[in-house]
Amino acid sequence: MKEWYATHLGMKGDEYGFSFQWKEVGKEDAKEPAVTAWSPFDEKTKYFEPGDKPYMFNYRVENLVELLKVLKEEGVQIVGEVQEYPYGKFGWIMDPDGNKIELWEPKDGGG
Repeated sequence: MKEWYATHLGMKGDEYGFSFQWKEVGKEDAKEPAVTAWSPFDEKTKYFEPGDKPYMFNYRVENLVELLKVLKEEGVQIVGEVQEYPYGKFGWIMDPDGNKIELWEPKDGGG
């Protein structure tokens, strides 16, 4: 799928997909642009489990660890453990409709 988009629409990305960079309104002077990620997965991926949808939402958040504590106290299902990468921290939850949601705290706070 990534190859098709690269060939026909010029969306050349990396192993994760393609990132659209943009400036957030009111933060035009930010050091780094904001990013919207487009990341197709193989149709047999298990990455969205325990959700049963062929997609997953990803939201930028502040203070991921604290947010996950609050969500757990509120009865929200937490999926797995927080993972940290050079570009930020990731955590996962499930919504009431069975959608897996990825929460991302960018490393620089902007992403």
